[in-house]
Formats: sequence, C-alpha cells, structure tokens
Amino acid sequence: MTRGPAEFALGNLPVVRRRRWGRWLAASLLLAFLAWIAWSFAHGQIHWPTVGQFFTAPAILRGLSNTVIMAFWAMVAGIVLGTVFAVMYLSPNPVLRGAALFYIWFFRGTPLLLQLLIWFNLALVFPVIGMPGLIEFRTVDVVTPFVATLLGLGMNQGAYTAEVVRAGILSVDRGQVEAAQSIGMTRLTTLRRIVLPQAMRVIIPPVGNEAVSMVKLTSVASVIQYAEILRNAQTIYYANARTIELLIVAAIWYLAVVTVLQVGQHFLEKHFSRGFGQRAAPKAAGDVR
Repeated sequence: MTRGPAEFALGNLPVVRRRRWGRWLAASLLLAFLAWIAWSFAHGQIHWPTVGQFFTAPAILRGLSNTVIMAFWAMVAGIVLGTVFAVMYLSPNPVLRGAALFYIWFFRGTPLLLQLLIWFNLALVFPVIGMPGLIEFRTVDVVTPFVATLLGLGMNQGAYTAEVVRAGILSVDRGQVEAAQSIGMTRLTTLRRIVLPQAMRVIIPPVGNEAVSMVKLTSVASVIQYAEILRNAQTIYYANARTIELLIVAAIWYLAVVTVLQVGQHFLEKHFSRGFGQRAAPKAAGDVR
C-alpha cells in the first residue's frame, strides 16, 4: 500500500534528539577527574585543622594587608605613569616621544624580578641620595623593601599600561579631536574631556586584568624581604613544617581578593560601555510606513 503525500509532511515526522556521545564522554571524564582531585585533597596528607587555625592568623592577615596595599599603590603608580608616557609617546615632540619609547622598551624588556633586585640594591650605585651639601640620606634607609617593591612594580606596570592607554587613545575617531580643536580646545583639554572618557571603554578591560595580575605579582617581592602574604606563609611553614596547609591558606586569600577585583571590573566595564553595542529601540507601529 502506497503512502499519500500528507503522510510524508514534515509535521508528521518524529523528532529524534541527536545523541552526543562525545560530549557525554568528555563530561564524564572531567567529572571523574575533578572527583579524584577532591578525594585526593580530602584524604591526602593535609591537616585541615591547621588550615583553619592559620587562616586568620595575625601574620597571615598582616601579609594580606600588605599585599592589597602594595597592589593598590603599584596600580595607581602604573596608571599614572602609563597615562603620562602614552601621551608622551603620541606627542609630536621628538624628545618626549624618544623618552617614552626608551621607558617602554627598557621596563618591558627586562624581567620584573631583575628590576626589583636593582631597586633593592640601589645603594651599591648611589650610597646617598639628596642634595649635596644641603640634605642627604643614606639610600639603604630610604629604599626599604616597601619602596623598592613599589618602584619595581609601579614602573614595570607603567610600561605596559602606556601601551594600553595609547591603544585606547588611538581608538577614538580622529574627527572628534579635529572638531574639538576647531572650537578652540587645547590639546590637553581635548585629551581630558573628549578622548580619555571615550577611550576608557577600551582601556578598562586590560587594565582590570593587569590589576588582577598585580595582586599575584606582589608575591615576587618576597625575594627582597617584603612581607606580603606568601612570604609570611613561608615564614610560618618553615617553623612548623606544615607547607601545603599554609600554601592552601595563601591560595584561598588570593582567590578571595581576585574575585572581588573581578566583580568590580565587571561593573566598571558595564559603566563605561553604556551606549556601545546596544540595539536601537524599535519604532512604534504608527511610525513605520
């Protein structure tokens, strides 16, 4: 018996969901791996009461405070230096442009650890700093671990931020700059009122990522005796031999600080992205002909 055309209509065909065996297999393997990791940490040679004991220990909280303070001021220094040298890089003045190029080339081309060690040992080159005959200080008294860390992290960050700010400035349409100049705005006024507010949409995401990285980069300063959270955790486990427990404490605090920064970055990006990438409001039915 032959079937009629109506029996072959698409509406009469059964809907069969595609079986994605590869996806299920990958998900099962991933869950099994995560379960194995969790089981290993739960039943390994980790004394979890020690984690809870030192999680809010005074030395750990003091190191956490030093980490947050250093990350904040290093980012402030990096943003200020980056903005200044980005403007110098785009300046028509060849001297300013050359100085900016050298700064970015040097601090991006040398390792951060090397820069920290140079700042920390600056007294070997300049035993005293100040104005000869008027006021002088011993360099070892001025360039403390805090100051050396701030100089190293801040100036290194400034070199990277300069490239980010320069890209943000170049993303603004040239016609807006020309329009601002046509009504008598100076170069700095145009930059402050026209260019930078629009460039923030491009600048905020990478600078936010750099802020997250800065929190973790402060751990490098432990080599010059800056008492951030990782160094204080190391000092404790050198004494009680609870290495993995103290490292877990430091990891949890790092994750907590980074999570807060990521939430703040999300709202900043949302604020500066207003008006970009949004669909136009639909017209009323009476307006459409």
